[in-house]
Amino acid sequence: MRAVVYAGPGQVAVADVPEPRLEAPGDAVVRVDVAAVCGTDLHALHGLPGIEPGTVLGHEFVGEVVATGPAVATLAVGDRVVGADFVACGRCWWCRRGDHWECPERSFFGYGSVFGPPLAGTQAEFVRVPYADSVLAPLPAGCPADAAVFVGDNLASGFAAAERGGVRPGDTVVVIGGGAVGQMTSLAGQTFGAAAVVVVDLLPQRRAMAARHGAIPAAPEDSRAIIDELTDGRGADVTVDAVGGARPLQTALDLVRARGTVVSVGAHFDATFPLPVARCFADELTVRFVIGDSLRVRDRVLPLVAAGVIDPTVVVTARVGLEDVPDAYARFADHEELKVLIL
Repeated sequence: MRAVVYAGPGQVAVADVPEPRLEAPGDAVVRVDVAAVCGTDLHALHGLPGIEPGTVLGHEFVGEVVATGPAVATLAVGDRVVGADFVACGRCWWCRRGDHWECPERSFFGYGSVFGPPLAGTQAEFVRVPYADSVLAPLPAGCPADAAVFVGDNLASGFAAAERGGVRPGDTVVVIGGGAVGQMTSLAGQTFGAAAVVVVDLLPQRRAMAARHGAIPAAPEDSRAIIDELTDGRGADVTVDAVGGARPLQTALDLVRARGTVVSVGAHFDATFPLPVARCFADELTVRFVIGDSLRVRDRVLPLVAAGVIDPTVVVTARVGLEDVPDAYARFADHEELKVLIL
């Protein structure tokens, strides 16, 4: 079959790879109809330890079940499904609590051994899905595949960030970063009832997209003044770092009010961060981190997508075939695309 593979630092290619087969009783094989390119894929593209050349990339997908193992109880061949971006067993103590990311069986699609045992990714014609009863969810009737694919990661992350931040009706929310996860956080915050969502980004096109879909756009240098005007100088009730790294997290800390909440949903790879503990103590700040867990939130998010309450496809800037993915990766890395779907 054809698949997108990591070909070395900064390089992807489309190659012939072996078609997946059932390896365990709880496996399913899914024919992928829609996959996506995510900002997390760029970290893989830069050559993280644990990602070897030849690794099939990608972790967002919607498709049709074409084979099931004998232990699969809730799915049948022909079912249309959306997958989570990582695998969890669904039965252990952590999974029963809804903390699937801590599952000892966790594995992340298309990310080598960075987050568990290697598991081939979803930017391919077919994908093997372990623990299929846990990882796959049937598509609701009438739910478009190109919208549902966001529930596997980007929208799950944005929704989890708003939820973990405790966004309430009337709140002022600031999102640092207008990439796909930041835009999804903005949409989720509005759905939660925020009175104002400010999206802060360096790129004018990302600010313009946020403005078209209900947010207040802000360049970094203007963000403090805008938020002070909205809140009479208090600062935001909830700030979300949707980028990762020291500077966005520090910006989120700078813009939150006393007794407010900072949430980081961006990926972090630095070992340390200089947390301003004196201010955190004096202002009674809450600082939380969240990893989007589709397994935990999808039963709440999929109905919103199916009903059109949230339309994540507003961030799609390109739809490409499998053979055109390497060029799409290059445009994505250069910020020429915001979200690429692979058909």
